[in-house]
Amino acid sequence: MRKKPAFKIEFIALMASLMSIVALSIDALLPALPQIGDALGVSDPHQNQYLITMIFLGIGFGQLIFGPLSDSFGRKPMVYFGFAVFVIASIICVTTNDFTVMLIARVLQGVGLSSPRTIAVAMTRDTYSGDFMAKVLSIIVMFFILVPIVAPTFGQLLLDFFNWQSIFNANLIIGLIIVLWFWKRQPETLSVKKRIPFKPSIFISGTKEFFKYKDAIAFTLVSGFITGSFMVYLSTSQQIFQEQYNLGDMFPYIFASTAFSVGFATFSNSQLVIRFGSFNIAYTAGIAYTIISLLYVVLFHSGVNPSVHVLITFFILQFFAVGFLFGNLRSLAMEPLGHIAGIGSAINGFVSTVMAVPIANYIGSFVTTSALPLFIGFSVFGVLSVLVFAWLRNVQKKTLATA
Repeated sequence: MRKKPAFKIEFIALMASLMSIVALSIDALLPALPQIGDALGVSDPHQNQYLITMIFLGIGFGQLIFGPLSDSFGRKPMVYFGFAVFVIASIICVTTNDFTVMLIARVLQGVGLSSPRTIAVAMTRDTYSGDFMAKVLSIIVMFFILVPIVAPTFGQLLLDFFNWQSIFNANLIIGLIIVLWFWKRQPETLSVKKRIPFKPSIFISGTKEFFKYKDAIAFTLVSGFITGSFMVYLSTSQQIFQEQYNLGDMFPYIFASTAFSVGFATFSNSQLVIRFGSFNIAYTAGIAYTIISLLYVVLFHSGVNPSVHVLITFFILQFFAVGFLFGNLRSLAMEPLGHIAGIGSAINGFVSTVMAVPIANYIGSFVTTSALPLFIGFSVFGVLSVLVFAWLRNVQKKTLATA
């Protein structure tokens, strides 16, 4: 009888903490976007959204560097190198007076942060597989989601007592503590005998290997659709609640409620995934995500915003579905890629993130006086995601029929 995989509590806490550095660097900054824009001479408030989306661009490209290198040199050294890049970029962020330089530094921050994000997934794939890996990833994401619940409030407190630069400094200190914990307590998960000898062609050969797996490609595309939609919310939510509803002071608490919805969904997923399977749960969540989005568009097609309570209710329902998707899509994409977990995780993250950034920037440009464009975007990419799921289900049925 096959031995049941064991939970490693500290491993899960460490992986969640590594990923949380990313969330903290994004979400703690949200309340400070107007102040940073004012300090750097930004005249168009829409440009403040780039402070969020540009870090994702860096995360996307950085994964292509650290993922493959971790397959050759081990997981842990790449985390240290990535954090060093993050430190340099953070120093640039707090010392510059130019908005363009700030955006470049945010991209560089993303490059550095792509390392702990990618390596956390690769180390999880090194340690677990199948639906149990989905269960573990769901628990990691659940703890990781606790950060967006408190990060905007944390950022607001620093803003109230100090200045916007203190948010970058606090992120650095917290990141250093996590990396020291990782160095002291986490063993290397990729043994020397399993490492791929490094040569420049590893990037090409790894990419070719990734694209042999239709499932991995399909789930990566869906990840891009959903991540792009979610990124629009991240980059425009502060603007919506402050400028459209005049609730800037309440924003950290409103944001926390939607983040809690994602966290509760990922926790529920961890309890359900072994019983129902990650594909079935993700497919159902994709359908729910699409229906909720379309319902909002139908009800409020005039463009006039509903009451804030109605809007928050829709966001909570929307992101409850997102929690089930986030809890499974990465695991589903990584399942056939155990032999190239580093570059597999990198390509999955790169493609989904690089897809997401233009989606977020384009939809976000329409979010001026109404939240409707946000839900139109949700609807379009929800429908596309469901179509991909339906195609995959059809392929699976044909495969079983011919087996």
